[in-house]
Amino acid sequence: MTPLVDLTGKRGLVIGIAYEHSIATGCAEAFARCGARLAATYLNEKAKDWVQPVVDQLGVEWTAPCDVRIPGELEALFGQVQERWGGLDFLLHSIAFAPKEDLHGRVVDSSAQGFSTAMDVSCHSFLRMAKLAEPLMATGGCLLCVTFYGSERVVEHYNLMGPVKAALESATRYVAAELGAKAIRAHAISPGPIATRAASGIDRFDELLDRAAAQVPAGKLVDVSDVGALAAFLVSDAAKRITGTIIPVDNGQHLFA
Repeated sequence: MTPLVDLTGKRGLVIGIAYEHSIATGCAEAFARCGARLAATYLNEKAKDWVQPVVDQLGVEWTAPCDVRIPGELEALFGQVQERWGGLDFLLHSIAFAPKEDLHGRVVDSSAQGFSTAMDVSCHSFLRMAKLAEPLMATGGCLLCVTFYGSERVVEHYNLMGPVKAALESATRYVAAELGAKAIRAHAISPGPIATRAASGIDRFDELLDRAAAQVPAGKLVDVSDVGALAAFLVSDAAKRITGTIIPVDNGQHLFA
């Protein structure tokens, strides 16, 4: 009998590895352990120095640059997927960005340009990826993105990313509905706070970590491997009848107001 979560032979594209402790890294490790074939991206040549040791250790087959703000770069990435693999089985979108001056200020003070940039990189890029992945998933597939509970309640200092993540979650539901007829599923994973390099851009994030640790029933925060375990299940055939969900992996933090 084969394992319930078996990704042997499945081709997955991981977007968002920044260094060894990224959420995307935890997911990629879980995908690899379950037998998946992986490709991964790096933001630019400077970031590649941090990403390359991680992907080498995980046995990632190939890498490519991907800055969704550069015209044509995302399309070139999916062109490589077609050329190298001829198709795609799953994708992880684990990128987010907001200009510091907009992220650290009040939402009502955010600039039009800052809001637009945050939405483009953190939300609309997922829709662009879904569109580009659609023709590559001829027999179905799964699209994952990463959100946070600041999307549905006010989290101090999360600021502009709250509305942006709310939009991402709504987009995920529409992707699931629109691509469901082609057996393409979509989910947003909502981890509890994790001390990653990306999260360090949020003002006073250490205080958020302390509050979360005090609140969860088990008194222990999740880590990137917990997120990876859920991601591996969601892209597997074991979850083929599950789509359009916003799934928390936060040790029960979402239970409390």
